[in-house]
Amino acid sequence: MSETPTQNLRTHGFQLLEDDLRYLMEAFSAVLKQLGEPELATSLPWIGTGVPQKTNRSLGQAYSIAFQMLNVVEERAASQIRRLREKKSGPEAEKGLWADYLKQLRTLGLKESDILAAMRDVCVEPVLTAHPTEAKRETVRELHREIYSLMNRHENAAYTPREQARLQSQLRTQLENLWRTGEIHVTRPSIEAELQNALYYLRDVFPEALARAHTHLREAWQANGYNTAEIDELPPLLRFGSWIGGDRDGHPFVTADVTRHALVALRKNALRVQRRALESLAFHLPLSSLFQITPPLLTELITTLTTQLKAEPCVDLAYILERNKEEPWRAAVYLMRAKVLLAMEKPASPAAYVQPHELRADIDTLAKTLLEVGDKAVVEEQIVPFRRNLNAFGFHSAALDVRQNSAFHEKALDQLLRAAGLLDGGSFIDWSIEKKRALIDRELTSPRPFLAPGISAGHEADTVIACHRVLADHRAQFGNAGLGSLIVSMTRCVEDLLVVFLLAREAGLMQWSEEGLVCPLPVVPLFETMGDLEAGPGIVDAFLSHPVVKRSLKAQTNHGSAPVFQVMVGYSDSNKDCGIVASQCALHRAQRELSDTIHSHGARPIFFHGRGGTVGRGAGPTHWFMEALPHGSLSGGMRMTEQGETIAQKYAHIGSAVYNAELLIASATAATVRHRGSESHAHPELEVLFDKLAADSRDAYRAFLHAPDFIKFYRQATPIDALENSRIGSRPARRTGQASIDDLRAIPWVFSWTQSRFYLPGWFGAGSALNKLKADDPKGFETLATALPESAFLRYVLTNIESSLVSANTDLMRAYAGLVEDTVIRDRFLNMILAEYEATRRIIDELFHGTFAERRPRLAYTLNIREEPLKVLHHQQIALLREWRALVAADKTEAADAMVTDLLISINAIASGLRTTG
Repeated sequence: MSETPTQNLRTHGFQLLEDDLRYLMEAFSAVLKQLGEPELATSLPWIGTGVPQKTNRSLGQAYSIAFQMLNVVEERAASQIRRLREKKSGPEAEKGLWADYLKQLRTLGLKESDILAAMRDVCVEPVLTAHPTEAKRETVRELHREIYSLMNRHENAAYTPREQARLQSQLRTQLENLWRTGEIHVTRPSIEAELQNALYYLRDVFPEALARAHTHLREAWQANGYNTAEIDELPPLLRFGSWIGGDRDGHPFVTADVTRHALVALRKNALRVQRRALESLAFHLPLSSLFQITPPLLTELITTLTTQLKAEPCVDLAYILERNKEEPWRAAVYLMRAKVLLAMEKPASPAAYVQPHELRADIDTLAKTLLEVGDKAVVEEQIVPFRRNLNAFGFHSAALDVRQNSAFHEKALDQLLRAAGLLDGGSFIDWSIEKKRALIDRELTSPRPFLAPGISAGHEADTVIACHRVLADHRAQFGNAGLGSLIVSMTRCVEDLLVVFLLAREAGLMQWSEEGLVCPLPVVPLFETMGDLEAGPGIVDAFLSHPVVKRSLKAQTNHGSAPVFQVMVGYSDSNKDCGIVASQCALHRAQRELSDTIHSHGARPIFFHGRGGTVGRGAGPTHWFMEALPHGSLSGGMRMTEQGETIAQKYAHIGSAVYNAELLIASATAATVRHRGSESHAHPELEVLFDKLAADSRDAYRAFLHAPDFIKFYRQATPIDALENSRIGSRPARRTGQASIDDLRAIPWVFSWTQSRFYLPGWFGAGSALNKLKADDPKGFETLATALPESAFLRYVLTNIESSLVSANTDLMRAYAGLVEDTVIRDRFLNMILAEYEATRRIIDELFHGTFAERRPRLAYTLNIREEPLKVLHHQQIALLREWRALVAADKTEAADAMVTDLLISINAIASGLRTTG
């Protein structure tokens, strides 16, 4: 039977990948031989003849680099196949992008005006975080980018053999650098290093990615016969946020000084972006006064800018004006550039730009003068993208959120009350909710702080107030731009949110109006556990009813717009709390009910999705995720965390960055339009079934976690103890340092199960629940199976569970379980895991009517090509863990410490092979 066009394209993609991989591996083999590693050179994955006898540090390093090269060629192959697919079938053939979605919306009968109305509210905000899930150093990522670029040049058929030989020599040099570079952090990376990594993307990747993604929108819009001028006037569909330097939940190293530095660095970074944009604009404005009359408005602009800059001795006005005396448009842009440079280096200078709208006004004047001489093309091709860039990045790059735990806030307020003499014995923490609320409400009617400035109340109080004062100082100087939200993790009651207003008042962050106190920044609840998600709608209803909140929302809203209220929902801790099915059902229900609650207060919801890089932490294909959101929950704005290795995977190379940026904004736009429709495509009959599945899966998951000796099994059958020694991020693995599941962060929880190939957080409990439904309610199970093709949410959850199942490996589960010393404990838990795994796999195959390999051949291929070399690394890691733990048990500290680096290389190598950590 001949292949279909889709199958033919897929086969071609696999061949491209294999050819590129062989080329890279042969180059790497040559490097290893040259460096005196002949055994490794002949034992590399995919081209070697077997496994080397010595499974030492070099093996982990070599295999890790091999997997990194596989990741590079997979990204290249995906990009090439997208191009070939577009050539064969047109741009709409690529699912989830603008051409595809505009075609879908038009087929549904939606007009240009309907889509535009929704797009005016769309703003997707990826929030860059520094959670400890990126195992590679920045130096290594730079080498990857260079190798990717060399491979792009290698495919150029016009190159001569001599040029190809030169390329191969350059490639071998980069591979040798990669071999000689320590991949893992020997010391824990600083917050500054994590910040610099984010600044790189915000400066060197995202501006270009946004520009190209908008070009794709413009082309698709034009292809549908729509007016492109309307598109060019839209606000940015994509902005960015950051937690790096602001997220202090359990992170003792994020001080007020760190937050201040992050805000300054983000501002300087944005000004660099605008400086570069002005330089590019000047390059494209060589209009000569000899060939067109200089408009009086342009002369006036140059005069104004010159007057503003005259008092600054560091600006060489004479040089700028003399060099560009026959090119007045270019002169004007270079004068603007001088004001941007002053904003970077001398922000207090009266000549420096302070706000982006000042630069925007000058650019708008420049555009008028270009139109006056008839140069509409330069305005459309240069000025319009410049404005969009300025609107997206401003002078702040990304909005910096501040996150802190509700318990930390409560301790801070207790200390303030104690220092102010307002505690009548005991502790505020122990008061009843009613008594706490009475005090909070009473205090929120007054603008006065508890203490005079400079008085210390205690560690927690001083920490929170110092942070809020940084925000207040920044706001006084630059306004709200660059300041994100005040996020309260582990929000358990409305008082957890109201306490923030009192702490902000203490720092001078609150404002006093005729009606009373107003908070200029959003206070955002973070609902994480199943219980918190269930309580969330009631908490939000009470919060939105409070007079301070009503005033604050009004003050935070642009004139003429509906107020927006932001809620963060956590996918990681909810999964750790109750398992994948119960977590997803609780999140789905909570978003629907929270959305209804927020709408009832006359506001629009903005959900902030705290998603990680694995299924166990909320990951999944972006456009599938958007389609699975509950109807009515997406009103245009949404935020989502981009964590750790997912940033590099999505955005390290410009082709991938453009694709993922377009995927985000196109799918968000399409989902927003659908959510504005009057009818929901939900299946009400499924709600009861979801509730039952959630409860039964939660019970199975918790019974497993709470079984006697579970911690003993978990700590011996996974490399969690080695992960706690890793230097993958600046944040500690535990919130308070206690050795318990509750205290362990969700990231190392998932990371440890992933490294040992159980992938347990991504599937455990699902099989028990589905099989129980089939046994207890066959009709209900049939309803579920029938609804699967039509229910985006059900399909999304089960597809992600399936992805976790096929990534797991039962042989390796048994091998890691062999590390558990007590055979009774080992057998009991391993048998439970294997039984649940088999039950889940069978029921998922039944629901999807066929095997995974038949339905998802591309993912099956990429998993299969990794499996054999991964097995080598896993068995090496098991041997290392056994030896290391024996040394620790024997109190041979020095020898045990000497092995930590080998363990970390092993962890990193497996993470490279799996393309995921936590």
